[in-house]
Amino acid sequence: MQISTLKHTIVWNSENNPITACLDEKLLRQILSNLLTNAIEYSPQGGIVHFELICTTQSAIFRVQGSEIGISLSEQASLFDSFYRASNVGTISGTGLGQAIVKNSVDLQGGLIAVESEIDVGTTFTVTLLLNQILYTYDKNFSN
Repeated sequence: MQISTLKHTIVWNSENNPITACLDEKLLRQILSNLLTNAIEYSPQGGIVHFELICTTQSAIFRVQGSEIGISLSEQASLFDSFYRASNVGTISGTGLGQAIVKNSVDLQGGLIAVESEIDVGTTFTVTLLLNQILYTYDKNFSN
């Protein structure tokens, strides 16, 4: 992601030693790329995006913090709805699908997502995924 932006700095931090985890790589890529892309897109030129990983024995916590335009408290409830865009995005292009994709990808892995935001200050997204959790799905076409 750092290569894709010359006008922003991504600061990476990891709290603990990495551990082996069983996570869906494609879903994780969707989550992180959307969160980082939005943090970059909505931050002013020269802005800093903080990207943090905290590993515990049971979970991986990913935190993406940007110094972007922020999202009002009243609009945060709709943030994960498909095609929703906050009223203060102005001329910044987008489809309103990124956060819906993130939420769906987090839900599919049994995780949690939280958002903290303040207008003209920035936004922090925190994604918590349980490690080595096996999610079972029912396949109606499967027969014994």
